[in-house]
Amino acid sequence: MVQCRRVVNEVLQTVDFVAPDERVMFRTCEKEKDRVVFQMGTADPQRALQVGRLVEKDVAAVDVNMGCPKEYSTKGGMGAALLSDPDKIEAILMKLVTGVSVPVTCKIRILPSLQETIQLVQRIEKTGVAAVAVHGRFKEERPRNPVHCDYIQAVAQAVSIPIIANGGSLDLVKSHSDIDEFKKATGTSSVMLARAAMWNASVFSSQGTIPVDKVMEEYLKYAIRYENHAFNTKYCLCQMLRDRVESPLGKQVQAAQTNAEISEAFGLQEFYQQTHKELQARRERLQTSSGPERPFKDGDVTCMAVRFQRREYPAQITPKMFLLEWSRKEKVEQPSYETVQRSQDRGFQSTVTVDRRKYRSSLWSKSKKFAEQAAAIVCLRVLGIPEGRIGEELSDLICKRKREEKINTLRLHDKNTLNYSQGTQNDGKINDIQGRNRKTQQ
Repeated sequence: MVQCRRVVNEVLQTVDFVAPDERVMFRTCEKEKDRVVFQMGTADPQRALQVGRLVEKDVAAVDVNMGCPKEYSTKGGMGAALLSDPDKIEAILMKLVTGVSVPVTCKIRILPSLQETIQLVQRIEKTGVAAVAVHGRFKEERPRNPVHCDYIQAVAQAVSIPIIANGGSLDLVKSHSDIDEFKKATGTSSVMLARAAMWNASVFSSQGTIPVDKVMEEYLKYAIRYENHAFNTKYCLCQMLRDRVESPLGKQVQAAQTNAEISEAFGLQEFYQQTHKELQARRERLQTSSGPERPFKDGDVTCMAVRFQRREYPAQITPKMFLLEWSRKEKVEQPSYETVQRSQDRGFQSTVTVDRRKYRSSLWSKSKKFAEQAAAIVCLRVLGIPEGRIGEELSDLICKRKREEKINTLRLHDKNTLNYSQGTQNDGKINDIQGRNRKTQQ
């Protein structure tokens, strides 16, 4: 997340946090802005603050995970590894509490002794956090081990800030009514659920649990509407399927490679197609309202409605050449182009990546070369760089090309002159030889 940039996705109406490799690491929207809490894994106060400031305008709160026992987390000094370093815990939380504008919370696991656990939470309380979630298991324990409600209860009684009970998904919480029972058993202000919520999110509904098949269908509609990554969609659906993951439906979900294929498994092809059309129509409206000279965002790609017209550029000069020359001058990675072709009219559309940002024309081109040139034009115009059109002020590149053309012309002229001179000399030599031969014959 430290490397991510915040992108307003006008097509999906979301806010995306996009990594350098163009993966969307976190996507949120206005609808959940006052509900979603961003939980981070971190072992560094400064980086934690950097990420907190990156997301604070789009979330309700920021949380630090200090309880994950998995190796991918602990080997980097994150998650449960922090439990043995209270000084670092304090430094991270203090940095966040004083540095971001939203509430800060954290989640921990219980320590080997109750006294150690209480002392740690009391120390955390002094940093100014808004609440602490306590997973009632030791670092080495797993879900098969019973949750220690007595530890959570003792912690809740020892501090004045809200304590959130966690770890009851398998044994204690199977329905909404169980949430209140877990809350009473631990004497906490609220309950945090992970696995139970993933299995069936309606566990939070006071109206009763909704059948999981209905929950999966509603979840998939959200995944389609917000263009969720297909592999993530598959993972979440398989978690909901649980012991049905090897059923015909489960196997169809596992075999699917796209959200379109997943929608077929659930009989939502029509919904997928309709949603796809609506999103495409929104892209086109944005394109029209923006006008050809105004860029707009399509996910993490900056778009403009432009075409490459060969007649608008001098001979031997193209926008791609200008963009390449600029990248060399600025010492950034050279532009890379990714081109696709659509089947209905065999049109081409290219996306160029420059300095870890993507650009493309929203218009399709008749050839791969023209599509790449159009993408280069978008990049150049967004960056405010001359693109070499006829009538633009002469750039170093054009002057360089003109010099090269002049030199090549002179070289060609000199070569032709030399060839003519050599030819004349050869003709003279041939005449002289033929004359000597005649004299010999006489």
